[in-house]
Amino acid sequence: MKEEVLLLGLDISTTSAKALLIDTTGNVVSSVSTPLTLSTPFPLWSEQHPEDWWNGIITSVQQALSDAGATGSAVASIGLTGQMHGLVLLDENGHVLRPAILWNDQRTASQCDQIRELIGKKDLLQTSGNDAVTGLTAPKILWVRENEPEAYAKVRQILLPKDYIRFRLTGDYSTDKAGAAGTLLFDLKQRSWSDDILMKLQIPNEWLPPTHEGPEVTGRISSEAAQKTGLTKGTPVVAGGSDQSAQAIGMGAIRPGIIALTLGTSGVVFASTNKPVIEPNGLLHAFCHAIPERWHLMGVMLSAAGSLQWYHDAVFPEMEFSNLLTEAEKIPAGSEGLIFLPYLSGERTPHPDPLARGAFIGLTIRHTRAHMTRAVLEGVSFGLRDGFELLKSTGIGEVKQVRVSGGGAKSSLWRNILSSVLNLEFVTVNTTEGAAYGAALLAGVGIDIWPNVDDAVNATIVLGDSSKPETKMVAEYEYYYQVYKQMYPTLKDLFPLLARTSEE
Repeated sequence: MKEEVLLLGLDISTTSAKALLIDTTGNVVSSVSTPLTLSTPFPLWSEQHPEDWWNGIITSVQQALSDAGATGSAVASIGLTGQMHGLVLLDENGHVLRPAILWNDQRTASQCDQIRELIGKKDLLQTSGNDAVTGLTAPKILWVRENEPEAYAKVRQILLPKDYIRFRLTGDYSTDKAGAAGTLLFDLKQRSWSDDILMKLQIPNEWLPPTHEGPEVTGRISSEAAQKTGLTKGTPVVAGGSDQSAQAIGMGAIRPGIIALTLGTSGVVFASTNKPVIEPNGLLHAFCHAIPERWHLMGVMLSAAGSLQWYHDAVFPEMEFSNLLTEAEKIPAGSEGLIFLPYLSGERTPHPDPLARGAFIGLTIRHTRAHMTRAVLEGVSFGLRDGFELLKSTGIGEVKQVRVSGGGAKSSLWRNILSSVLNLEFVTVNTTEGAAYGAALLAGVGIDIWPNVDDAVNATIVLGDSSKPETKMVAEYEYYYQVYKQMYPTLKDLFPLLARTSEE
């Protein structure tokens, strides 16, 4: 009997290596995540070893095939996605030279200043669509050159995290245009590496891989990878996309007017556009989409659902999340004057400040655990609204709907708060696998299961629960949001005084 045709999406996130199998109608057949750990050897540092990603993918693929009762020959195509901006450095033999420096690493503030000086902020924005901020890849390269010259002298290839997995799967160096646009080395409008930026930063062009549109086939599974994973030699691997562009595809938020909001460890607001749109001060990221000839704008806050996770683990670890949230439902909007600043890891949008700090402001003797919990949910929601306000300021047009995903989106209370803070309808979709699902859809488009990404989305994505703004809460949150907006400008000069760290 002929095996069912399956599509495989692989996702290297910060926390796990994921393998997702879907059939050609879009149904999820199996999904396996292998946990990954983060290394923070010094303040502001965030690293992982690429070998851990590879071992995690091997484990997840093998288990996903087993859970599906399938062999590797059932997999017709493979799509890749993963965390953006991470720096993987390889030598001439393809060996990793040092642990990967991740998207949430904050050590490169001085290198960002150097990049603005070498290129000019205006020219940098107009070419790449982005200001130099600590999360992006280019300042990480400069940091290694300045601080680890022995490793830098051996560099012959620069890859992003998911593209290291591509290399281990196929033996080929390639990347997608969405991921490449997040390096600060890319020409946004031309959808290619920027010779001018590379020349001014003195980074050799030959260290960077060829770029491809998301559904393009970039290579095929090697015999060695087939032996390790259980996949079949020769299976095509498509370019895929950055985690956020693949996430938007997996939610069906691929057209102007439909915004994708990801409430994961970080929080992301994502707007698809039919042309490159650049926020004039660089406060939003402008990247290529994983869909050919489309772009997107993106605002990122570094601690979204991560704020709730921290709050639970650090303050009330004995409580179930569900019990914390149930308590918070009874607290009125605005938490009776208690506001939480969610800058636990510094911030990116709209305040690109690695030294920003979190805070509870307005505490009184009246406030309880339930008030604090609700204040965390509201503070993160206000932070995400900052991103929405910037999106609207670019003239992208009317926002008709927000499609929400991520671990935090499972909370109906949080969705209701967000809907009233933003005064927009929030909907969930039938798929909860996010970026891996989008990668699997790109894999299907790559082998003509669907003629294009729009058709793939129309065939597979169905809307779910809806949360609509509550008039009374909208007015209350408008008041508190205006207070929230004043807090960072008021406190920003104090944050550096609190950021002293010991070298001992």
